[in-house]
Amino acid sequence: MKLDPFYLIVDSAEWIERLVPLGVKLVQLRIKDRPEAGLRREIRTAKAVCERHGCQLIVNDYWRLAIDEGCDFVHLGQEDLADASLDAIRAAGLKLGLSTHDETELETALAAKPDYVALGPIYPTILKQMKWDAQGLPRLSAWRERVAPLPLVAIGGLNIERIDGVFEHGADSAAVVTDITLNADPEGRTRQWIAKTARWR
Repeated sequence: MKLDPFYLIVDSAEWIERLVPLGVKLVQLRIKDRPEAGLRREIRTAKAVCERHGCQLIVNDYWRLAIDEGCDFVHLGQEDLADASLDAIRAAGLKLGLSTHDETELETALAAKPDYVALGPIYPTILKQMKWDAQGLPRLSAWRERVAPLPLVAIGGLNIERIDGVFEHGADSAAVVTDITLNADPEGRTRQWIAKTARWR
């Protein structure tokens, strides 16, 4: 499986409506702490936008809702993986991406036979408090050897200036959140990401 090198992560369908039409081909909807009815609306809206624009939607965490809503890709963190039914996910035909932060989590992830593995944070991140230090580019190269031939996603503290480095150290896709969503011009920054990652596409 091949992932687009530009992996956008946003926390609402509104962001997807704004940015996916610009040419985004891979986006994760990562919403926390929302009532189920609201989550369903967000997923349905995001799925419809992505289908119109040929964009792969990945639903974070809510694998049961993803199945119910006819989605085809989920991403789970390690805690969510522990509570998930891999049999149900596979039976529904969903692809699966998994987060990793250390050697133990990588072993757990690989045992689940995912469709891609994410490593982070590569650089310090302001998105959330994490118990792991920045992994750095050398760890990315080491993960590349460990996960091959699965796609490897780099995440955490990425910006335009750091894109080339993560690809040169083995990443197949660069995931971004705040460099776009906190930018004064999210649409313009999205276009920059699309252009910057074109050589890796």
